[in-house]
Amino acid sequence: MGQDRVDAGKSVRPGGLLARWGAMMAGRARIVFAVWLLSLVALGAAAPGVFTSLAGAGWQADGSESVRVRELAQQHFGGNSSAAVQVVVHSDTETVADPTMRQTLGRISAIFADDSRFGAVVPPQPGMTISPDGHTGILIAGANAPTDDMVKAVDEHKAALTALSGDGVEVYPTGASALWSDFNRANHEAMLEAELFSWPVTLAIMVLAFGSLVAAGLPLLLTVAGLVASAGGLVLLNHLTPISVWAMNFAMMFALALGIDYALFLVARFRDALTKSADSRSAVAETMATAGKAVVLSGLTVLVSLSAVLLVPAPAVRTMAVGIMLAVVFVLAATLTLLPAALGALGGRINAAALPYATRQQHRSPQFARWGQLLHDHPWPFALAGLGVLAALALPATGLQVAMPSIQVVPADAPVRQGYELVQRQLGEGAPGALQIVVPEAEAARTAESAATTDGIATVTPPAPAADDSGLVMMQALPAVDPSDDRLGGILDDLRERLPADALVGGAPAENLDLQQALDDYLPIVVGVILVLGFVLLLVALQAPLIAALGTLVSLLSTAAAFGVAKLIFQDGHGAGLLGFGPQGFLDGWGPVFFFAMIFAIAMDYTVFLLATAKEHYERSRDPRTAGIDGLAHSGRVIFAAAAVMVAVFFTFALADPLPPKEMGIILGVAVLLDAVVVRLVLLPVALRLTGRAAWWSPARLRRILPTVSFAHERTGSADDTPRGIVKTK
Repeated sequence: MGQDRVDAGKSVRPGGLLARWGAMMAGRARIVFAVWLLSLVALGAAAPGVFTSLAGAGWQADGSESVRVRELAQQHFGGNSSAAVQVVVHSDTETVADPTMRQTLGRISAIFADDSRFGAVVPPQPGMTISPDGHTGILIAGANAPTDDMVKAVDEHKAALTALSGDGVEVYPTGASALWSDFNRANHEAMLEAELFSWPVTLAIMVLAFGSLVAAGLPLLLTVAGLVASAGGLVLLNHLTPISVWAMNFAMMFALALGIDYALFLVARFRDALTKSADSRSAVAETMATAGKAVVLSGLTVLVSLSAVLLVPAPAVRTMAVGIMLAVVFVLAATLTLLPAALGALGGRINAAALPYATRQQHRSPQFARWGQLLHDHPWPFALAGLGVLAALALPATGLQVAMPSIQVVPADAPVRQGYELVQRQLGEGAPGALQIVVPEAEAARTAESAATTDGIATVTPPAPAADDSGLVMMQALPAVDPSDDRLGGILDDLRERLPADALVGGAPAENLDLQQALDDYLPIVVGVILVLGFVLLLVALQAPLIAALGTLVSLLSTAAAFGVAKLIFQDGHGAGLLGFGPQGFLDGWGPVFFFAMIFAIAMDYTVFLLATAKEHYERSRDPRTAGIDGLAHSGRVIFAAAAVMVAVFFTFALADPLPPKEMGIILGVAVLLDAVVVRLVLLPVALRLTGRAAWWSPARLRRILPTVSFAHERTGSADDTPRGIVKTK
């Protein structure tokens, strides 16, 4: 383009707020470095405690009947709630009444007696928590603290409890609190291993993309700063409200991928600007006025998508979203302050330690220009092929089933799983998932009779009176099926329908089912909010309703295709042997809500990068053909490299043994792969070709409402000239 060239002696000085901001960061690099160093030292001091201080529970539907039962159990029944710790004691040679078993039970009780977080300790009871042959008993330590504290209590005492095994006696802590303790630890270790493996892979991809060790290493350093700040920030935030440890797990993965994305986009644009600018400060200003603006809009889109998850009334789900949002905020802050300062300080040294082929690289990729020309000349075959691939992959998603994780997500050698399976063998299939019924004493007899005659209920224990004068009683209803069996939902519904109106049904399985119901109920709302807000943000960014709508729709297509692949792998088990897992027959229940938000956020990220670049060229040329081809030529390599990094990061989590990180890695990796290759590099460019000028048209009434956002940049005379603004808000 004619404006791409600068006359000799002239300086490139783009205008606008972000341009001035970038120039200021570049001109005050030492101050920026000092502020970030102090911030990282302060936040980094808290970061090492992120996995020990964050909450381990919170998987509940606030306000549900099952949560109310747990609260009543903790208030009136000595803490014998779903959060209580159950310790399974078994011997092949002795019964619960024999000396060695009684001695072991006494030692277990002594461990709980020294910790105020545990309530009443109930020894094994005949006909209730002792197996028919007497060789297995369950000691129950009530919960005298919130669920998060109970998980931490199990973390602290789990080793001491399992160490009591010996002399022919086996000891296994079980129950929901123990399950989350083992579950969180297994996933945390898997996430860390995957993260460590992903770093060298990521660096290798970026070196190939940039051809320079310095340019490739800068995004990684930026991401480290964002991760350290995020970890410390989550620890501090945890002092105000419990934050799930899963928040950090997700934040680590998402911040790494997204931070590298943003840095790639800015570094690539900066290297191009250096070839046309008189100094590094001017190049930073041009970079921030163009690519920086796209990054800001992309970050806002990601934050908006994730904020919709906050609608779900589940603490763990909400804080997972908060964790990722906090990480995105820190990554954005580093991208908009630390990165321009580093670029300004490095200047031409950004190309240091370059590989031989790097000197031949251009920001306008000839390969992607030829690809854009091919799409322009033959749009329909590529459009039909791309839509066909996505439709074929999305079709299985119509049969996707979801449920809360089963015991299979815990490693086979975990104490909680060993105890769970032992209880099933000795006391019945549904024994690990007893349903708790709390009812006024006057209704106890009728409630017990109705519960005992409900299909799917194997046993109902005698009513146990409350420890105070509340007038309530509690009974346990043992299902005849495994707690993760899909028939249990129908059994719970029948039980609640048959019991008196004053009776409440809870217990760990009921909490899972109530949470799943809440997730199912809120999924359409979350999807609707994300689509609407995503469209609005694209509309503001692009000022063109048609391409904003198309960008939103194709993002929805790639998301649906990712869920179709998830159904084939994790529900149907295709490739399960290769990936090293046993399918549960469903996708984990929190997956649709959370993965939809994350996938859509990533998809819109690439949408903004591509369409912002295309709009920049349209504003300068007023030619839709130039916009389509040059938009792809200037952004294609960055999108391809960024997608390769994301796919590599996400797919490393497929190597994890626990199922949830494997689900995250594969689903997000497939989503990025489909989105980058099929949507951003085929369908969106084809959509621009087929819609022509209509893609960028906007009615006058809409233009009067929207703020005027431009991605083109102006170049003025000397380096002393004042930049002219190109972004105006009406």
